[in-house]
Amino acid sequence: MTFLRSVVGKLWFTIIFLVTFILFILTVMLLEFFENNTIMGTKNDLTHQAEKIANVLENHPDEQFPLGLEISWEIIDEVTNVVIIKNDQEVYFSPNSEKSVKLSVPDIQNDIELSKVFEENRTVEKVSKLSINESDQDAAKYSIIGVPLHIDGQNGAVFIYQSLEVVEETTHSTTNFILLVAGVAIILTTIFAFFLSTRITAPLRKMREAAFEVARGKFDTKVPILTHDEIGELATAFNQMGRQLKFNMNALSQEKEQLASILSSMADGVITFNRDGTILITNPPADRFLQYWYYEKGGPHTTSEEIPTEAMELFQRAVDTEKEQIGEISLQGRHWVILVSPLYSNRFIRGAVAVLRDMTEERVLEKMRKDFIANVSHELRTPISMLQGYSEAIVDDIAESQEEKKEMAKVIYDESLRMGRLVNELLDLARMEAGHIQLTLDEVNLYSFMNRIVHKFQGLARENDIYLSADLENDLPNVLFDPDRIEQVLTNLIDNAIRHTPQGGSVRLLVKADDLGIKVEVSDSGSGIPEEDLPFVFERFYKADKARTRGRAGTGLGLAIAKNIIDAHRGHISVQSKIGQGTTFSFLLPRK
Repeated sequence: MTFLRSVVGKLWFTIIFLVTFILFILTVMLLEFFENNTIMGTKNDLTHQAEKIANVLENHPDEQFPLGLEISWEIIDEVTNVVIIKNDQEVYFSPNSEKSVKLSVPDIQNDIELSKVFEENRTVEKVSKLSINESDQDAAKYSIIGVPLHIDGQNGAVFIYQSLEVVEETTHSTTNFILLVAGVAIILTTIFAFFLSTRITAPLRKMREAAFEVARGKFDTKVPILTHDEIGELATAFNQMGRQLKFNMNALSQEKEQLASILSSMADGVITFNRDGTILITNPPADRFLQYWYYEKGGPHTTSEEIPTEAMELFQRAVDTEKEQIGEISLQGRHWVILVSPLYSNRFIRGAVAVLRDMTEERVLEKMRKDFIANVSHELRTPISMLQGYSEAIVDDIAESQEEKKEMAKVIYDESLRMGRLVNELLDLARMEAGHIQLTLDEVNLYSFMNRIVHKFQGLARENDIYLSADLENDLPNVLFDPDRIEQVLTNLIDNAIRHTPQGGSVRLLVKADDLGIKVEVSDSGSGIPEEDLPFVFERFYKADKARTRGRAGTGLGLAIAKNIIDAHRGHISVQSKIGQGTTFSFLLPRK
C-alpha cells in the first residue's frame, strides 16, 4: 500500500491502466474486425466457388456432366464441401464429404432459407449447424451458400458449405498474438514507467529530504540540479526559496533581538495583551511590577496569568472604546502610571499594550521638594522671629541698660550669622547637586594636613572634656584632592562627633591606605544613631534627636554637603552606628 501511495506507484498504476484499457479496446475492435472480415471473405469465396461450379456444370451438360463434376471437385479445397442437386433424383456430394457431416437434401428442403434457391431461383446464404439436434452445443457451425443450377431445363442448386472452426482458429490465433503483443507492451510500459518515474521522483525525493531539513531549521540546505527541465527549474526555485527564507528568518531574528534588546533596556515596563487579556510579552521592569503584584496578592500561590484589577479594567476600556486609557497603581510603596493603548490587526483590535512608568522617584522628589520648602521655612522662621523680636525690643527701648542692649545685639548678630551660614550652605548644596562644584586638585601631604585639622579642634575638645586623637598609618603617600573641600568634610564630621559625644568621651581620626585609595574614619564614643535613621543621615535637613545633642544644633545640611564633595572626588562615604556604642563615619578617596 505504501508503494501505491507513492508517486512512482501512482504513475505506474496510471500508465498501466491506460495502456491496458487502450489495448483491451483495441483487441476487442481488432477481433471483431478480423472475425467479420474473415467470415465475409469466407462467404465471398464460397459464393464465388459455388457460382464457378454452377457455371462449369451448366457448360458441361449431358455426356460431359461427369467431366464437369471432376472439374468442380478440383475447384474446392479440402475443408470445403459441395452438394450438387441436379434434380430430385440426382444429388452429388464432393469426395471429401465422406470425412465430415453431410448436408442432406431433406435438410435443405426443410430449411426455409435454403429452400428459397429452388423457389425464388436466387443465391442464399446461412450460418447454421448441420447436426439434426440444433441444441447440441458442441456441434460446429457452418457457412452454407446456395447457388441456382440450370441444366437441361431443370432447376437444381449447388450448395457449398465450410466449417467456421477455421475462422475461429484464425480468430484465436489473432487473439493470442494480440495478447502477446499486449503483454510485451505492458512489460515495456512498466519498465518505461519505472524509469520515467525514477527520473522524476529521484529529484522529488531529494526535495522532500531538503524540505524536512529546512523544516528543522537548516535553511542553507540545497537541492542538486540534475536536469534542465521543469524538475530542474523546481529545484532552482527551491534553492532560491531556501536562500530567501534564510534571509527573511535572519532579518526576523535580528528584528526580534533588536525588539527584545529595546524592551529589556527600557526603563518603562511593557506588557502586551492578547484579545482575551492573556499576557503575551513582558520586559524586566514589567516583570518586577508583576512580581510586586503577585507578592501582595498571595505570593507563590498566585497564578502567572493574573494581572492587577486596575490594569485589567484599563485594558477592557481600551478594547471597548478603542482609545488610550491612563491609570495609576500603587503596590508595595511604589507608584506606577499605566498607559494602555489598543493594538490593531488591519482594522480589528487584536489586543492591547500597556506601558508602565515607575513614578516612585518622581513622587519622592516631589515630596523632598515640599519637605525642603517646609524645612527651609522652618529653619529661617526661628532666626527671623528672634531677629524681629530682639530688634523690636531695642527699638521700643525695652532694654534699659547698655548691657542688655549689647546682649540683645549679640543674639541678633548670632542669628544673622546662623541665617548666613544656612543660606551659604544651601547655595553650596544646590551648586553641588547641579554638578557645578569646582574642585581645585592638589597633591597633599596627609600627615601635615590631618594634624592641622586635629589641632584646630583640640581647643573645642578640651572645652567639652573630650579626648581627640589622630592615628595615621606609616608611609602614607601624597594624594591628589581638593584640600579645602576635604577640610570642609572633616570639619563637619569632627564637629558632629564632638557635639554628639558626652563629656569624658573620645573622638578618633584614623587614616590608612589600601589598594583602592586612602580610607579616612571619624569615630566617636557618643550616643549613636538609631537604626531606622541611618538611611537618612545624608539627606538634607536631617537632624539627630536634640536630647542626644550637646550645645547648638546644626542646620542639617552638613552631611549632605559632605556626601556631594566625596562623590565629586569619585569616592564613597558611609556610616556605621549602634545606640550607646558610638558612630563611625568613613569615606574613601581613590588614588586616581
